Amino acid sequence: MSERFASLQKVLPQHLISRWIGKLAASENPTISKVFIEQFARAYDISLKEAERKDFSDYTSFNDFFTRALDSNARPMPGAVNELASPVDGCVSQLGRICDEQLFQAKGQRYSLRGLAGEAGQGFEGGDFCTIYLAPSDYHRIHLPYAGTLTQTIALPGALFSVNGITEEYIEGLFLRNERLVCRFDTAFGPMLVILVGALIVASIETVWPGPTSPYQTIESHEHNLAFERGAEIGRFLLGSTVICCFPKDAVRLRNTLAVGSRVRMGEVLGQIG
Repeated sequence: MSERFASLQKVLPQHLISRWIGKLAASENPTISKVFIEQFARAYDISLKEAERKDFSDYTSFNDFFTRALDSNARPMPGAVNELASPVDGCVSQLGRICDEQLFQAKGQRYSLRGLAGEAGQGFEGGDFCTIYLAPSDYHRIHLPYAGTLTQTIALPGALFSVNGITEEYIEGLFLRNERLVCRFDTAFGPMLVILVGALIVASIETVWPGPTSPYQTIESHEHNLAFERGAEIGRFLLGSTVICCFPKDAVRLRNTLAVGSRVRMGEVLGQIG
């Protein structure tokens, strides 16, 4: 059954489905937005306790609701300046060492960092990575794990397979095949990658700086010089997907209690510098 589910996605009109649902999600028609928001909140048991706006009627569209901001006191950053913060709410799907420029996907499957990130993937051999999957019920804004300067972004077009345990197991090179936005930062410990991976029904990946918005049509590489503090918002998913963080060799130590399947919340300690 799982393999059939993965195979079915290879023949689905992924971009057409995502665009169609994206248009409905962006609609500010009160009837459409009310139905979408209420049904989604009921299906995923979503509470607005931590949200900045705490009433479902305060949101003008499903997208407005889905990318809702948190209350300013909801997620304090780690107290120590040498600690990494989780960039998102989600579940750790993989983590480990980058060996021979390869990252682990699932059950013996590995994929190339160069294939994932292009030229921005240089300088991470022997370093560490952490892949975090965002479920539909999660908070969907992405924040910076550590203070740094954005130096490069690369928008890479691709497919829109759903991202979950089933597709990670059965679709080889899943993250190389899906569209993604690679963000490279310079930090006090060296380069850092924060990679936003699109998925089925992800109508858009947006950033806080001007640039291409998904779905990406061609490969676009841009240079930047934008400084961000730890915890600063850098983007958001319009419907959920995955964030992959990469760190250089001997630069960070991921928390020893972090494991595949661990739930993390944005702002929670992910590891330490050095």
